Amino acid sequence: MKNHINSLLRRLPLLFVVATATTGNAKPPNIVLILSDDQGYTDYGFMGHEEIETPNLDQLAKESTLFRRGYVPTALCRPALSTLITGLYSHQNKTTGNDPARTPANQAHAEKAGKDARELLLTHIDRTGALPQWLAKKGYVSFQSGKWWEGSFERGGFTEGMTKGYPNPGGRHGDAGLAIGRETMKPVTEFIDRSVEAEKPFFLWYAPVMPHTPHNPPARLLDKYLKKGVQERIAQYYAMCEWFDETCGTLLDHIDDAGIADDTLVIYVTDNGWIQKEVGGYGPRSKRSPYELGTRTPIMFRWPGKIPPADRPELCSSIDFVPTVLAAAEAEGPHDFPGLNLLPQLKSGEAIERDTIFGESFAHDIADIENPQASLLYRWVIQGHDKLLLTYDGATGSMRYPPENAEPQLYNLKDDPKETVNLAEANPAKVQQLSALLDEWYVPNQRQAGKLAPTAR
Repeated sequence: MKNHINSLLRRLPLLFVVATATTGNAKPPNIVLILSDDQGYTDYGFMGHEEIETPNLDQLAKESTLFRRGYVPTALCRPALSTLITGLYSHQNKTTGNDPARTPANQAHAEKAGKDARELLLTHIDRTGALPQWLAKKGYVSFQSGKWWEGSFERGGFTEGMTKGYPNPGGRHGDAGLAIGRETMKPVTEFIDRSVEAEKPFFLWYAPVMPHTPHNPPARLLDKYLKKGVQERIAQYYAMCEWFDETCGTLLDHIDDAGIADDTLVIYVTDNGWIQKEVGGYGPRSKRSPYELGTRTPIMFRWPGKIPPADRPELCSSIDFVPTVLAAAEAEGPHDFPGLNLLPQLKSGEAIERDTIFGESFAHDIADIENPQASLLYRWVIQGHDKLLLTYDGATGSMRYPPENAEPQLYNLKDDPKETVNLAEANPAKVQQLSALLDEWYVPNQRQAGKLAPTAR
């Protein structure tokens, strides 16, 4: 049973599982998380994009158990990463947005504690704990690179890392760690080599801010897409996707060349989606939104010899990342987690006994750092191919693309993957059924569905 858990984690991208093993003879796997930043789920060769070239991730997909219908519960940078590291939904870990809003509620919290609201927001991870801390109890060393919002790398329990974090200058979401991928891979490859030499299992957080803005790819890649006739802003984004793919190739080649591929579970996921606009910026149904191009992502698990390559049809969620990884490492967290341990099914190829997943969206800035419902804008549920999206009257603050319509939205994702036809009015029974599932998940008793927040003045 334990070995099954270990196998799952090696291939599950961002899915954690809580499980207890019955055998402890096998060496725990290294865990490598590859985290793309602001990339649409369609924007890979293996996902069928006609122009974007991603040969290294295409190869990873062939070697992995691939879930094309993967999701992140909250499609925004910091909340998505917080779910990955804590194993909790945003309404549970209370990190629902990127920054505290300047509201009376947050001012009151700051005055009571005698600390800045940004510092108080960091205390959420102190309360929940984080994956590297739990892995350390099983002898793991860990390395943080790339984007990291929760203060210094030590605060997340990493034994090594690059981010000094708030309140240091540039520490809002990564400082020195942001050089990874764009400027160098050396700190990552050197950590791998040190860990192998010391015969220590390791956890690597590889979260380069790519293809995230600034879209400043090498000229050789940009020229490739311009020559294809792609509009310049779009070409810049496409080239960033390929540049990110190249860094993934460097990382995966180093793992393979070090002779540790069979001992390493590689997991791939994206924090949130992206629609590149020709005038710059992102489209309204991508980053931060609860729609498919915001919250959907391919999820991959590679563990040679343990997890057979497969193209799986089931739903998968990054909420599964922590319990699955803990299971693979034969480690335990301080409490139960809402995600599933996918390792047994990853190893056996048997179907996951779940046909329903959940998600939620909040304002970019957090209206009340101690009350997630204050900023709640959407909750959504997918059961099979049916998706229900409910809108709530949480405070939007000053944000791009606030909700404009509070009516329930029901989509058939199989027939309408772009969510163009709202079936809610014609299918009230289905709306009621899926709404009941959302309330079984949790009840936001301070918010009202079907209503927009008052317009700020």
